[in-house]
Amino acid sequence: MSRILVTGSNGQLGSELRVLSSNYDDNFFFTNREELDISDKKAIENFINQNQIDTIINCGAYTAVDRAEDETLLADKINHKAIKYLAEISKDKSIKLIHISTDYVFDGTNFRPYIESDTTNPKGVYGETKLEGERALELINPKNSIIIRTSWVYSSFGANFVKTMLRLGKEEETLSVIFDQVGTPTYARDLAQTILDILPKIDNQKVEIYNYSNEGVLSWYDFAKEIMRMAKLKCKINPIEKKEYPTPAKRPHYSLLNKSKIKKEFNLQIPFWKDSLDECLKVMGERR
Repeated sequence: MSRILVTGSNGQLGSELRVLSSNYDDNFFFTNREELDISDKKAIENFINQNQIDTIINCGAYTAVDRAEDETLLADKINHKAIKYLAEISKDKSIKLIHISTDYVFDGTNFRPYIESDTTNPKGVYGETKLEGERALELINPKNSIIIRTSWVYSSFGANFVKTMLRLGKEEETLSVIFDQVGTPTYARDLAQTILDILPKIDNQKVEIYNYSNEGVLSWYDFAKEIMRMAKLKCKINPIEKKEYPTPAKRPHYSLLNKSKIKKEFNLQIPFWKDSLDECLKVMGERR
């Protein structure tokens, strides 16, 4: 029976892990930033010692992509330095560490789905700090540690694209959504289930990186259209180019992730994005 610390437990993934944890016999310790500051190494050490933690699932992150352009130091503190501390403690105490990263470590100029070994080249502070966190973890290299890169995360918890579209779809007659950014959404419950399923199977001497999202490929426009269709909302979705909706941070134009590695090594079946969206909308009571 493992004693598992889940950081960032108020976020989308952390909340889904909390829901699923009741199906497991392990002891889970769910913390948020007020209960455990992961940028405070001493606080982490004290918590781990007091609770005899043997596994960490780090869902804690600075995820405000646009605000990160101005709050560089804070983003670096949470996305980079905190990961360095988690890695050092994990190595010192032989703790299994699962760290969540992002497709934003890539620049989005690829012509095929990204594999884990592709060259990274983030275009904004958020992606840069997440990549620095990855590098710190790899350099310290605690045994039995993995990085999972994911994309376009949504859930019935927290703020996300699906919930925004549902809200606006009930308020507006028309919406304009970007059609020239391509990737795949990730239902946080699917990722949470995958993490819990693969935990007992993690056995590696050096840090391994895995990609995970749902199956399929689409644009934000396609995603919005399907949300409206499934929820039976009459809001009309108009396609626009990314240049018509400028943001402080640059985002990857193409961020499709190849999941072959994680599927092969852990014998996974990953759900198709429409099936997962359908499931999430049912959980939210929005499937009509």
